[in-house]
Amino acid sequence: MIERFLAVINPAAGGGRCGELASAALDRVRQVGLEVEAIETSQPREAVAIVRKAYARGVRSFLSVGGDGTAFEIVNGLFPEAETRGRPTLGFLPLGTGNSFLRDFTTRGFEHTIEALRDRRRRRCDIIRLRHHGDDIYFLNLLSLGFAADVGEVTNRRFKHRGELGYVLGVLARLFDLNHQSFPHRLGDDVNWDRRESLFLSFSNSKFTGGKMMIAPDANPCDGKIEYVRWGPVGRLRLLWTFPRLFSGTHIRHPRASRKSIERVEFDFESPVNAMVDGEILSVQCRSLEVLSGVLDVVV
Repeated sequence: MIERFLAVINPAAGGGRCGELASAALDRVRQVGLEVEAIETSQPREAVAIVRKAYARGVRSFLSVGGDGTAFEIVNGLFPEAETRGRPTLGFLPLGTGNSFLRDFTTRGFEHTIEALRDRRRRRCDIIRLRHHGDDIYFLNLLSLGFAADVGEVTNRRFKHRGELGYVLGVLARLFDLNHQSFPHRLGDDVNWDRRESLFLSFSNSKFTGGKMMIAPDANPCDGKIEYVRWGPVGRLRLLWTFPRLFSGTHIRHPRASRKSIERVEFDFESPVNAMVDGEILSVQCRSLEVLSGVLDVVV
């Protein structure tokens, strides 16, 4: 039986690069014996509605043709329905800017996906659910609060067209307006709330963000855990000195850093805060995070 995929294309991803390359990329997919229906998006959140309708009519295999934001919208179109109505499959044709999640499995990007599609390779992966004062949000990569969210905001606003370099420029820009905040939270079965000021908190399902930055080097998207990383207050010069270590993951060895593998997080926020969720900047009043273990088959 020929496997059928719905390809959701964000032609604006990668500064328009995705729109130029998508047709040829999908031809490569068809050449390995798969049937592909392709739909382009034209505005934010459109992919959520497209995928939700497709899943309701029985489609279970999807291709994200774009960057991290495209995959984020597809995941939020699949869930929560996919928690109980059948595990979907998601493949990545990385033609956008970040493409962080796939990097946990390969540095070969597009060619690796083509081979995995040809060989019908799948890995059962986790999704993380954010409960807040609104509809639940689901994500593949990470949720970050504090400095990392501030960097994401300025990157999206000023430097996104610069690709991976844009994240570096975003870090440098935020260094001049560095601040530390308290994000009251407690991990797992902890009784006490952690109200210490932090440079940032990160709750990761996968290792990478912003392309090649390894915020959570111990994360594993298939282990049923959230990788928690906290950085305490730090000065500008020390942060600048440490920044290159984000690309090797060795920043986690710094005395200001701490990590833990957990299954649940609770928050005690009085109002919404900026959060970077899979590269998207959202204002949310977080309540909790939970792992949905093994609910998504990923083509890798």
